[in-house]
Amino acid sequence: MMKFQACSNPISNLFYACCVLLLPPTMALGDCTCDTKEATKSDSIEVLHYKIGSIASVLVAGALGVSLPLLSKRIPTLNPKNDIFFMVKAFAAGVILATGFVHILPEAYESLTSPCLKENPWGKFPFTGFVAMLSSIGTLMVDSFATGFYHRQHFNPSKQVPADDEEMGDEHAGHMHVHTHATHGHAHGSAVSPEGSITSEVIRQRIISQVLEIGIVVHSVIIGISLGTAGSIDTIKPLLVALSFHQFFEGMGLGGCISQAKFESKSTVIMATFFSLTTPIGIAIGMGVSSVYKENSPTALTVEGIFNSASAGILIYMALVDLLAADFMSPKLQKNLKLQLGANISLLLGAGCMSLLAKWA
Repeated sequence: MMKFQACSNPISNLFYACCVLLLPPTMALGDCTCDTKEATKSDSIEVLHYKIGSIASVLVAGALGVSLPLLSKRIPTLNPKNDIFFMVKAFAAGVILATGFVHILPEAYESLTSPCLKENPWGKFPFTGFVAMLSSIGTLMVDSFATGFYHRQHFNPSKQVPADDEEMGDEHAGHMHVHTHATHGHAHGSAVSPEGSITSEVIRQRIISQVLEIGIVVHSVIIGISLGTAGSIDTIKPLLVALSFHQFFEGMGLGGCISQAKFESKSTVIMATFFSLTTPIGIAIGMGVSSVYKENSPTALTVEGIFNSASAGILIYMALVDLLAADFMSPKLQKNLKLQLGANISLLLGAGCMSLLAKWA
């Protein structure tokens, strides 16, 4: 507190009075909130223990979530052909949708509209929505080109069937033609074999699972760094609980896609392990850079905002187009009212549970 000594000169006294009145607001306005993360940064052993414990907790939660759908071969209930799997997948899709809309997009908006960034250009253009839109369009293009490339390679009508294969398939082809004529009267062109249709669907699921994992992994690293750089137990405790549930639910969504993609065992293990490790690695990185990391620096805000926006766009597109639309418009769901109601309720529950976690993380 500044102390002023009164003078006998009336003009001096008036000057000192003005200083007393004007200085506190000026000093308050001059406080920098962009370069300081917390008033005091605790480096106690207890905080370190919580961070190490959070690595173990998030790792187990993520591994458990992504592994449950992958056990469908041993647990008949989780088989993709069962009705219960539709509801589990709808719940997981709701989780992923809420992650994009409720968790990531608001964080991106907060970062890219921070007063710590320059007004020009960040304050003059809605970069959050723009980047999310571009990432959604980019995801659509990757999805479309990858699927189209596969079809051109494996289902090219200009490729002639060898004579030997034609003779061996005569009986099957004849059956296909009789069935087609019986149901539709006539048919034009060649029919695609069931094996080809199954393979095409598998490739489609592989593209979906790989793109989905990219979107989840980007966000997982960022939220891991946020926990790793936290300096107080009061901040770490709610983050720890929320992120554990967060990883579990996201893992279920990703695991469901991986199980339908029918990867080889090695590829499945790599994808599941990669997902499980991303957030713990982010926490470890955050712990390593916590002494120099400033979450409100312009560079950190810009990088986090852009990556979060892109991640949100990817997850929103994947949840709506590749996960929900494909299942909710399928004949199996449309013909079964009970299953349709169950899937819709599961979707709302998944979105609601994940949205509730936004209160803490």
